[in-house]
Amino acid sequence: METRVVSHLHPEGSYDPADHEVPKGLEEIWRFTPLKRLRDLHKDAPLDGHDYEVDLDVAPEVQAGSVDIDDPARGTSTYVPVDRISARAWEASDRLFKVTVPAEAVASQPTWVRFRGNGAEKAGAGHVVITAEPFSKATVVIDYVGSATWAENVEIVLGDGAQLTVVAVQDWDDDAVHVSHHHAHVGRDASLKHVLVSFGGDLVRINASVEYAGTGGNVDMLGLYFADAGQHLEHRLFVDHNNPKGRSRVEYKGALQGKDAHTVWIGDVLIRKEGVGIDTYESNDNLVLTDGARADSVPNLEIETGEIEGAGHASTTGRFDDQHLFYLQSRGIPEVEARRLVVHGFFNDVIRRTGVPEIQARLLETVEAELAKHVGVAQSIASEA
Repeated sequence: METRVVSHLHPEGSYDPADHEVPKGLEEIWRFTPLKRLRDLHKDAPLDGHDYEVDLDVAPEVQAGSVDIDDPARGTSTYVPVDRISARAWEASDRLFKVTVPAEAVASQPTWVRFRGNGAEKAGAGHVVITAEPFSKATVVIDYVGSATWAENVEIVLGDGAQLTVVAVQDWDDDAVHVSHHHAHVGRDASLKHVLVSFGGDLVRINASVEYAGTGGNVDMLGLYFADAGQHLEHRLFVDHNNPKGRSRVEYKGALQGKDAHTVWIGDVLIRKEGVGIDTYESNDNLVLTDGARADSVPNLEIETGEIEGAGHASTTGRFDDQHLFYLQSRGIPEVEARRLVVHGFFNDVIRRTGVPEIQARLLETVEAELAKHVGVAQSIASEA
């Protein structure tokens, strides 16, 4: 079976940073990223910062903690860094945060990994491995807050028949820079729900990739982001259908408001010759709330076999739907409230499907707070009045 990634969108992997050229911004995988705002993470900035705290709230059935970087759990996802920052983070990380769901265990509550950065002056590197052993079931939430310049790799490993939900919330302070790669290795008949939520930070760039370790793997990748003035939020997705009868659904939704708010979504599904009978669909929707914001959205499908159940992609970017607003206003709802309801309706399905009540309530509050900001809907409406 072919194991090398043959997609032109994904360079050859290597653990050695020297094997990855310093990006110049012309490369396909870097052309949307403002390199000057990366604080030299892509070059040679030292990754020895330790000004952060990690708090764990662990379900009784789950094992979690900080272990030596040489722990054998690292690398079990078979991930090999495909860009320079990921390789530098792999090399520089000196501790491993490890979460393990034992075989056949069913977690009674979500496990939380709360990361708080205490300063962005010195860059740091991290490594997380989440393992769901065969026929286990659990939810793991990684919550990022505070101030940091942070590069990391997150490995997610599902044994056969495991059911795992992983939610990562980027709720950084305004000065944070966060570059991360999440890679999932999905076992036979296993199910993964992977959720990325990005609201905070100056620049957030997250790659999320999936490969299948056997037939019948099922993956849902959900995303939610809301960019304000000056923010750059970038999400890059890669689903590698390298085994038969797999399923994947990718659905990301984002909103933008304010001058120079910029979001990037790149989705790619590779269906190899071995991916017979797979079923896949990816979509990205963007709601532009004010002038001066920009959303880049590029869905891709690379198909090497026609013997599949289905494959498709979609992307939309637009402003408020005037018909929706007219319908609500015609029933006596003021324009301000009508616009608010449209935004909530836009996000509601993805928020509901995160499956974590604490996260759902927090996201609804965050969306409300974003709408209340002076560069958002409130000001836009006030200027029209």
